[in-house]
Amino acid sequence: MKKINLILVCCVLFLASCASTQKVEKTTKIEKTTETMASKRQTPLKLYVTAKEAYAMLKKDPSILFLDVRTRAEIAFLGMPTMVDANIPYMLTGDFDTWDKKKQTFKLPNNSNFLPYLEDYMKEHGYTKDSKIILMCRSGSRSGKAVTLLSKIGFTNAYTMIDGYEGSEMGPGWKKGGFPASKKLDKSKVYQDGF
Repeated sequence: MKKINLILVCCVLFLASCASTQKVEKTTKIEKTTETMASKRQTPLKLYVTAKEAYAMLKKDPSILFLDVRTRAEIAFLGMPTMVDANIPYMLTGDFDTWDKKKQTFKLPNNSNFLPYLEDYMKEHGYTKDSKIILMCRSGSRSGKAVTLLSKIGFTNAYTMIDGYEGSEMGPGWKKGGFPASKKLDKSKVYQDGF
């Protein structure tokens, strides 16, 4: 009987140590993935989320400000998350009159009204520079640049969605991740400058 109890105790300890090791390995893999993803979209605030993480955060706390910083053309043709509070483009579509040799495409000019429009929106809706904000673009690049800009003027809690709406090498993104989105736009959430 003592042998059976001893064998059972040993088996339980062995299984527990295996489960513990697997949990540590999984955590380490997740941390490494996030580290790798974030390193490609570095911001001074070092606050990064994937579309999946952003969705979970927004479900848990709907008071988080969720901004889509893509152009109006992008949201018109590709749709936008239904959970987005506002579309405030970091860059504009422009006239496609300037070529970017490095990227082999047309340059998008910066939106000179990005900060004033954002500050007005935040004031109107009771947000501060310390409010939690998630910014999303197509693939995580522009949202990172926007967060960097915001950090320079005192924002402290702005996250960049590193895989964006369409996804990238960082992950599947909002749309391919299957999170709620629609091509039917809510005019009250769309950037209204000029009309």
